[in-house]
Amino acid sequence: MAPRVNSELLLVGSLPADSADSALRSAAGFFGDLVFALPDGETGPRSAWVGYERERLVRPNPGVVVVQETESPTGIPRHAYETPVFGLRPGVSGLHWDSWPRIDDAITGYRVFSALRTEGVIPAHLRFQVGLPFPSSALNGFKSDFAADYPVAERAFEDLAARELTRLTAAIPPADLAIQWDLAYETQDLEGVLAWTGEGAWERFAGPVTRLTRLIPEEVLVGYHLCYGTFPEWPMYEARDMGLLVRMANFAVANSGRTVDWLHLAGPRYLRSEDRSFFRPLADLEPGGARVFLGIVLPIDGAAGLRRRHATASRYLSDFGVAMYCGFGRQPGADGTETMREHARVVRTVRDAERS
Repeated sequence: MAPRVNSELLLVGSLPADSADSALRSAAGFFGDLVFALPDGETGPRSAWVGYERERLVRPNPGVVVVQETESPTGIPRHAYETPVFGLRPGVSGLHWDSWPRIDDAITGYRVFSALRTEGVIPAHLRFQVGLPFPSSALNGFKSDFAADYPVAERAFEDLAARELTRLTAAIPPADLAIQWDLAYETQDLEGVLAWTGEGAWERFAGPVTRLTRLIPEEVLVGYHLCYGTFPEWPMYEARDMGLLVRMANFAVANSGRTVDWLHLAGPRYLRSEDRSFFRPLADLEPGGARVFLGIVLPIDGAAGLRRRHATASRYLSDFGVAMYCGFGRQPGADGTETMREHARVVRTVRDAERS
């Protein structure tokens, strides 16, 4: 079967805009001919990524207690160790969530997307892209007694995700939908750099791959975003090479129980643009029919930097698209429109150079 995704650019998720309408209008104008799907920008509270799950999903649950409040003097966490710490309320052996607020926002975003597509603002062939955090990322606040509390929370979250995937795909026509699983804490868990986790990191990643992705209807496009996070800066942890991301991607393709349509693998910081050892594991990538997008667009060095990283990666992987290293809704700078314009310019400049 021919690949269902073959675009040159992936928009990872968050965009520098103040509303879904603004994000979608801008993204359609700047990137409409480069992408296969448009996200609604993950604006407002979702701009904090899984800070949204901490505050809108986990904190309000009556079975959860706040063991330690955020340590930030402003009340807004500035990095992973200032976030609130959660635990299970004494005597609680199970959790339940009725609904996932992120799904409500996705359905609302699709209504905006659909209206703009009807107006001709969004090209007719583009899908609506929804990013959903994997369990370890969504539940990263369970740091107090991780070994005891996390398995309970994960079971409840997977039950929630299964029910809400059904609601999402009932509200949005599967042929219009692209779902991206977002993984950042899973990656760092596997690297062994999260102080609050312990043994079992591979199962915390692999288990949801085998259980959750197969629940998504085949008509929906599905991808994985494998990243090292941007909290407080890119990356939260800089890997030695892309070996772990390749291993995770290969497992996801082989064990998702359905087609994986795209893979996003975050790249290095700009100083390692020509570090062949960093990119060499790409030679072992087995993407099947998935389109590979390398997160090698960095805002600090423009088209020249992207060309360097593209040339280095091309030694080990012959065909791939590009993307920002992560979502860029929190990029520095006050002018989000200019940020998106520059992103499009850089990608087109390198594309045209490759073709000439």
